[in-house]
Amino acid sequence: MPKYHIWTIGCQMNKAESARLESCFEGLGYEAAASAAEADLIVLNSCVVRQSAESRVVNKLHALRPLKKTRPGVTLALTGCLVNSDTGRLQKTYPHIDHFFKPGEVPPWLEKTAELSLPRHPSPTAYVTISQGCDNFCAYCIVPYRRGRERSRPVAEITCEVRELVRRGVKEITLLGQNVDSYGRDLPGKPELADLLGEVNAVEGLARLRFLTNHPKDMSPRLIEAIARLDKVCEQISLPVQAGSDAVLAAMKRGYTVEQYRRLVERIRESIPGVALSTDVIVGFPSETEAQFRGTVDLLSGIKFDTVHMAAYSPREGTAAARELEDNVSLPEKKARLDTVERLQEQIQAEINARLLGRAVGVLVEGKKRGKWYGRTRTDKLVFFRRDGDCPGELMNIKIEATSPWSLRGSVEPGNVNQEDKG
Repeated sequence: MPKYHIWTIGCQMNKAESARLESCFEGLGYEAAASAAEADLIVLNSCVVRQSAESRVVNKLHALRPLKKTRPGVTLALTGCLVNSDTGRLQKTYPHIDHFFKPGEVPPWLEKTAELSLPRHPSPTAYVTISQGCDNFCAYCIVPYRRGRERSRPVAEITCEVRELVRRGVKEITLLGQNVDSYGRDLPGKPELADLLGEVNAVEGLARLRFLTNHPKDMSPRLIEAIARLDKVCEQISLPVQAGSDAVLAAMKRGYTVEQYRRLVERIRESIPGVALSTDVIVGFPSETEAQFRGTVDLLSGIKFDTVHMAAYSPREGTAAARELEDNVSLPEKKARLDTVERLQEQIQAEINARLLGRAVGVLVEGKKRGKWYGRTRTDKLVFFRRDGDCPGELMNIKIEATSPWSLRGSVEPGNVNQEDKG
């Protein structure tokens, strides 16, 4: 039986697309290989949102060159955001790669014989893509140039897919889009994300519902109300701010001010008590001054996010920032600012998580690592615990006995298995 191997890096969208590719290959009679060296078909699902990610992809591509030389019959393919319309250039740079195909597409050698399909044996949590592409064109972001303009999937199609995943054992769905808040604008009748959440929330057997990623300028009061009202929608929102300076936000082409962002956070917290907020931050954007960076530090200190995904700015060829702005913040300064933000956020997360000490929280069990079961709360806190027997997909109450900035540890509450908690 032929074997396949998929190497994935990057966002949840890439993970979702790799899961569909796996199902497609298995439907054609392939089985998963433990490593690329054992595979007859190797697919790299790439990310270029940061220089560090692109460098890892490039290194992986070069590492496959000797394999192709010793095993010329192996099929090598590249997908993800490294693949643009100029595949001829990629072929010239990486002549040992047999196929290039855009993210979310069927591999070109299978276009007439197969289609991307749902995972056959999904884990308790699954991703469902609701839209592709982005119309915002933030100055630093390459995604709109690689994934194209926004294209939404119909509500009925998404809901049908969720029902089938739940039938296959999925308990939690995360709806994905580069900007979920603009979902439906290109569809007949212009349904909104709030409408889609209502339909998916009604799917029998589904326990939890999440969605990624929001854009602060597009998040509507109606969506906030839906999150507060719908019982399966988790009290956790990803709301990337990127910077705490109006001048930097304007240069980034984000479309909102710091004050507008603060007011949005206030509305969310007023409407959804106990909501967990995560955000993204870029430090060292072109011409970011020390005072402007301190604005970001002040914003993080004041709002106190549950999670912050942070990165130092790296220019992406083809973006407005790379074309128009000089990358003039030194690498040592970027690293120093990143370190400042990391240390601050570690302290904030430690304080937030410590509040859960001694509490019982509802955990959806996802799997096992190093002898411990793990899962997440509705507010996306990672929890580890010990228990005999199998319990993936179960909703359990776990009493928290130890906390850290990154995870929680606890034990099963006797007599409270399968009870949900909004902790």
